[in-house]
Amino acid sequence: MQQAFRGRKKDPTQNVIVAVNCDLKFTYVLAGWEGSAHDATILADAVAREDGLSLPEGNCTPTLITYSMAY
Repeated sequence: MQQAFRGRKKDPTQNVIVAVNCDLKFTYVLAGWEGSAHDATILADAVAREDGLSLPEGNCTPTLITYSMAY
């Protein structure tokens, strides 16, 4: 079986974007982008989705983390 995404070192990779609130609780997770995808492209996709990323009201700004991981 061939892996879907290969990184520059030929390892399979995948990007994950997560958002956490001020209490460090996950509020959004989007996985499945290939490891070579640019962070801005993944963020644009997350915002454009119907059930996508949205910013909460209030004084706390969520933290976004993108991570490219090998599996």
